[in-house]
Amino acid sequence: MLAACLLLTSCATTPPDHVFVPPVYPPPPDEARFVYERTLLYNDDVEEYTTSDRLKQFALGASRKLRGLVKPYDVAVFKGRVYVTDTVQRAVLVFDIPGRRFVEFGVEKPGELAKPMGIDISPSGEVYVADISARRVMVYSEDGRFLRSIGSEKRLARPADVTVSPDGKLVYVVDTGGIDNPNHDVVVYDAGDGHYVRTIGKRGIGAGEFNLPLQASTAPDGNLYVVDSGNFRIEIFSPDGRYLDSFGSVGRAPGQFARAKGITVDKEGKIYVVDTAFGNVQIFDPQKRLLMFIGERGEAGYPGKFMLPAGIDVDADGRIYMVDQFFRKVDVFRPVSLKAEEGEAAYVFKGNPDLAD
Repeated sequence: MLAACLLLTSCATTPPDHVFVPPVYPPPPDEARFVYERTLLYNDDVEEYTTSDRLKQFALGASRKLRGLVKPYDVAVFKGRVYVTDTVQRAVLVFDIPGRRFVEFGVEKPGELAKPMGIDISPSGEVYVADISARRVMVYSEDGRFLRSIGSEKRLARPADVTVSPDGKLVYVVDTGGIDNPNHDVVVYDAGDGHYVRTIGKRGIGAGEFNLPLQASTAPDGNLYVVDSGNFRIEIFSPDGRYLDSFGSVGRAPGQFARAKGITVDKEGKIYVVDTAFGNVQIFDPQKRLLMFIGERGEAGYPGKFMLPAGIDVDADGRIYMVDQFFRKVDVFRPVSLKAEEGEAAYVFKGNPDLAD
């Protein structure tokens, strides 16, 4: 009993753990622009699980099923819903933040996925998923109902990403090709009926050519930005496929690329490029000048630490969503000018104290 009392006394007098201080970017003494907000891994990160639910589970002797990411690749956000492709689970997992739901789709015929990679969402809410194994793009409604497919194995070799034009009329499919495959290009389709429109680029090192293109994104002005990973640069094309410009070079200095992968362009025209080797995302202004970077390489999945970062998206309120394949997570970063309770993906507990633990 004496030992137990001493133990309890020791525990009672042990100072509490230090309060977690979310990292900010850029760090001091520079003025902070973004702050780490949260990480999405499991259904528990969005679903409400009240004390009443716990009591029911205890009374019935049932265990709560934990569902989450296994090997995420890309992310797209629409009205506070975070859509993540998972190449191992062969599905799209949805963290519905405003609806407090976690759902998945793409696991049943006729909309069954083989190996989903890139993802994008049209202005009307249609979800486009590049299936690299099925060699086509699968299209779903906002709630995951299969609508149609675009492309085929006759024209697509290894479709790794997809992006939709700002007006929702065109679909750009990044065909990564391979060492022995000449299909290093971007194939353009009509979003409505899926007919072939044109092909942008070919394999090579010249202006407007590609070597293992990986991901792409359209800007508000309709221009197309493509990660030309093998040539260590970002190439820019007009909406009709004309080559306009490029930026970046191989290296490890700020503004250079080593293993560029994910890309997105926000509503202000800023360009976000994920580099797997750096473990971060570099942010450029519309004139291609480096503004800052977020994240760094780390051997543990702490906030802002990445081992195999891949896809990225920025929502309408400026929140950044960054996928890491190795740590099986999506880190969310909020502009410091935006409060946590503001925006479509607001982090609000809705009076449930269990969610604030």
